[in-house]
Amino acid sequence: MPNAILVTKRMFPETVTFLQQHAEVDYEATDDGLTSAELIARARGKRAIVSQFTDSLSKEVIAQMDGLGMIAHVGVGYDNIDIPAATARGILVSNTPGVLDDTTADFAFALMLAAARRVSEADAFVRSGKWQRWGIELMIGLDIHHRTLGILGMGRIGQAVARRAAGFSMRVLYHNRTRLTPEIENQLQATWVGKDELLRESDFLSIHVPLNATTRHSIGEAELRSMKPTAILVNTARGPVIEEAALAQALSERWIAAAGLDVFEREPQIHPALLECTNAVLTPHIGSASIETRRKITMIAAENALAALAGRRPPNLVNPEVWDSWASRQAAAK
Repeated sequence: MPNAILVTKRMFPETVTFLQQHAEVDYEATDDGLTSAELIARARGKRAIVSQFTDSLSKEVIAQMDGLGMIAHVGVGYDNIDIPAATARGILVSNTPGVLDDTTADFAFALMLAAARRVSEADAFVRSGKWQRWGIELMIGLDIHHRTLGILGMGRIGQAVARRAAGFSMRVLYHNRTRLTPEIENQLQATWVGKDELLRESDFLSIHVPLNATTRHSIGEAELRSMKPTAILVNTARGPVIEEAALAQALSERWIAAAGLDVFEREPQIHPALLECTNAVLTPHIGSASIETRRKITMIAAENALAALAGRRPPNLVNPEVWDSWASRQAAAK
């Protein structure tokens, strides 16, 4: 099977059909996906894998994937893939940047609003039958408009969040490893500050950093204690950026006012103490879960895989340094 592709988990039927029109497809049509052992076994003889973030493509797994040439990842973040291991073995890796920026930014604001205005609590209150009368302080919350929004990580999604803040007349502060150009800062009306100042000044802190060695648990007890007691923390990036036990304590002891979380340290498990926090809005990693966006993400991943199999450079390579040697090997094999 010279053009065989493994699709590791259920995705949209039209994407699978598209792949089947151009290659032999081994499709795992379940939401459970594959274990590492199953992934290794099913990858044998395949030239490409279309993976999702629940697939653990560690160094040990990649080492057993002889003949694999391409990992086409569905999503922007690829912390589930050992990129250096793939690169060392000459395996191309791609992701799907850009397509989910606006959808995720929309959802970050949805979490901000839900946490600030206590939407989840209010919904549960109504459904429980406890609502007997209107009161001046019933489910009273916090305003978003004219407040300070802090953005930790000012990549594409962070910038999309900043653009939305203008509609709420928010002051925007940000911290990023690389400062934006003055032109972009001016367009976004955003001001760069140090991380400590960002934590101290933000009424709302929205996290948009990738997960790596420097960002893992970068929001822990010290950081949470430095925030305002009226602050609201939102995370639509990666769960392990926040130390979940510390956040649960911060919420229960009211170091901060509330949180809106779409991602968690050990998904789908959530720290039990966090589940007890009524001032936390919790959602199951659905930041990009609009019909249009999820369809586009899977189709872009499929196009990346097929481009590689056809000898064309995939447009979204994470490790472009592999391409020249990879293309040379493919040409020699023909």
